[in-house]
This record gives sequence, structure tokens and C-alpha cells, in this order.
Amino acid sequence: MKKKASDKHFVKKPSYIGGLKAMREFIAKEMKYPESALAKKIEGTVYLKYEVDYKGSVVSSRVLSHLGHGCDEEAQRIVSKLKFYVGKNPRKLRIKFNKSIRINFRLPKKKVVETPKKTILKAKSVSKKVNKFVYSVTPSSPKTTEKKPKTSGYSYTIKY
Repeated sequence: MKKKASDKHFVKKPSYIGGLKAMREFIAKEMKYPESALAKKIEGTVYLKYEVDYKGSVVSSRVLSHLGHGCDEEAQRIVSKLKFYVGKNPRKLRIKFNKSIRINFRLPKKKVVETPKKTILKAKSVSKKVNKFVYSVTPSSPKTTEKKPKTSGYSYTIKY
């Protein structure tokens, strides 16, 4: 008879269902920028440490790096909603896991709405005016000891 293959890890660590990308999407969807921080244009990062119980729920959280103006409380509110998957641990162990996370607060970008400009073209009688373009090529200045960034090899002067 073959022996059962034992798991690589004795204790199963919690993992967010869907992975890190899904967790970031959840945080972005749930975040409500605090009005006081929005009014004072506060941006920054809040670092949190939180505890996950054996069921996968966040039990407690504490702020390691404060930002203020309601951002700390908002970050704790979001973290408390996180739900993790914890595999079955042997011998019915009830373990609490400590994890840390950073939540970025960035001011929402203003959307620029451009209104299309209406142009009215009027037909005018075209006179037989000839436009002349004069191109003049000027040689580059003599080389100096200073290093200048290279530009294009030709320069044009257009007189209208």
C-alpha cells in the first residue's frame, strides 16, 4: 500500500478568494473617500495590521501609519469586510493569523468634458493669389566644446 502524500505545510494560511487582484478590486469598489479628506485634498497611504481567525473573518485591525481626516477609519472599515479562505487545519487547530496591508488614498481624477466646437464654413470667391514659400537652409554653428543635445540635422525658416 502507498502512503498518503502529506501536505507541504502543516498549518494552512488564509488566502483571499480570487487572489490579490480580486482583493484590490474589492477595496477599490468598497472605498468611499472621506469628505473631510476630499475637502482638504489629502492623499496618502494607510498601513494596517489585522487578525484573521480560523473561519477566515477579520477579527481586529489596527492602524500602523496614520493619515487622518477619516482615512484611517475608512481603511479599517474596508479591511473588516474582507473574507479569506482557510483550509482545514489538522487536529481542529484554531489559529489566528496576523497580516498587514496598505491602502492607498488617491484623489479621484476630474473628468474633462470637451464640448465640440461648431465651425461654419462660408464659401468665398477665391482670388488668384499665389502663396510663395521660401525655404532657407542655414548651416549649423561651428562646433564648440560644450555638448549640446542632438537635434534634427536640418532647420527650416518659412516666411509667408
